[in-house]
Amino acid sequence: MQFRKLSRRRVMAAGAAVGLVGAPFVQRANAAGSLTIGLWDHWVPGANDAQSAIIKEWADKEKVDVKVDYITSQGNKLLLTLAAEAQAKSGHDIMEFTNWEAAQYNARLEPVDDVIKRVIATNGPIEPAVEYLGKLDGRWLAVPMTRGTLLLGCCSRIDMMKADAGIDVQALYPAGKPAADASWTWDAFLVAAEKCKKAGHGFGLPLGSTTDTNQWVGALFLAYGAELMDAEGNVTVKSDAVRQVMDYAKKLAAFCPSDAPAWDDSSNNKWLISGRGALICNPPSAWAVAKRDAPQVAEQCWTHGFPKGPKGRFNPILPRFYGLWSFSRNKEAARSLLEHLTSRQTAERQVAASQGYDIPPYSKFNDFKTWDEEGPPKGSISHYPIRGGDQVAGVTCSPAPPLIAAQIWAQSIQAHMIVRYFQGEALDKTLDWAAREVEGFKRT
Repeated sequence: MQFRKLSRRRVMAAGAAVGLVGAPFVQRANAAGSLTIGLWDHWVPGANDAQSAIIKEWADKEKVDVKVDYITSQGNKLLLTLAAEAQAKSGHDIMEFTNWEAAQYNARLEPVDDVIKRVIATNGPIEPAVEYLGKLDGRWLAVPMTRGTLLLGCCSRIDMMKADAGIDVQALYPAGKPAADASWTWDAFLVAAEKCKKAGHGFGLPLGSTTDTNQWVGALFLAYGAELMDAEGNVTVKSDAVRQVMDYAKKLAAFCPSDAPAWDDSSNNKWLISGRGALICNPPSAWAVAKRDAPQVAEQCWTHGFPKGPKGRFNPILPRFYGLWSFSRNKEAARSLLEHLTSRQTAERQVAASQGYDIPPYSKFNDFKTWDEEGPPKGSISHYPIRGGDQVAGVTCSPAPPLIAAQIWAQSIQAHMIVRYFQGEALDKTLDWAAREVEGFKRT
């Protein structure tokens, strides 16, 4: 077994990414051959070690020589590697994908319907939002995985929300019990954001072209039923629902940090850990780092569900998939490893190692004890997974056809709409711009 981390410098070594990932595949002298796998470099300390141990156990049992590369997503390094390998038709046997990346590289991926059929028979149904991203034209392109799959969730400061906004988040989302969140709506969210801002503890909501921005803004649009394109590919930017959510978002943007359009994915984490913010939208990674670097902050954190809008309560999900390249030289072993990594036992170990960050794509796995037991405070992330109630997982930019939704996401169209309107552009002009952009994606 070999494990290493790939930095941008290593990805771009020798002048081009293709030069690195397109290196000759070397077969080792083991009974079942060799496998190489490229995975996301997990944010939570210790999560990579657990994954390495799980893969090593399988490799030792199956007599397969496995090399794992952990590739950071910072600077789009993982995306660079995907693009380079697809172009070179050479590289790792298995690669990790997120959102619509599997659909974008569908021509280079081996269908995995046979693996999925066996997995569902064992694990039960796959979350519908995950299925929307993992399938194209009726076939599964990659296998949904627990490791790295996340929900965004609201991470609130218990003390600040209670003192500044008059909201007891622990009462709304009691640990180990059903949510009592009927009053937690986007209207209530707006009022709380204003009160906390005035108290000097504003909500850390980014508005830049980042994953965290796309996720929380996407959840807001879903809650209002505000689609930029419907499932049939019709542009729906100028609907009443979109106008309604834009008017709401303009009010909310006034209570975001003044430099929110320039924030990256680490900015909201730093905002929380610094003790300045009353709420961010994030998986438990910020809280996990706070436990190490600012325990007094971590002790006041409570992760819970998203507010409810006119069309429902949506929690944005960002699933991760492992795909098998069509040019892999050991597809039989790869399929075996993919199936092994979906097991309940494996998922439970991954959730524990990630301190509850990882979310299984199978609803039957949402009973793991980690979420209720992690702290401080104990139960802080009890409501991070979706456990009944009226909350559902939602995919930003859906229900647009996946390849177009991917472009809406990549260009952060929804966030740009909010910023343009907030900065003084007339709403009709903003909607005209967005409609042209989305219409253009149909021709690319």
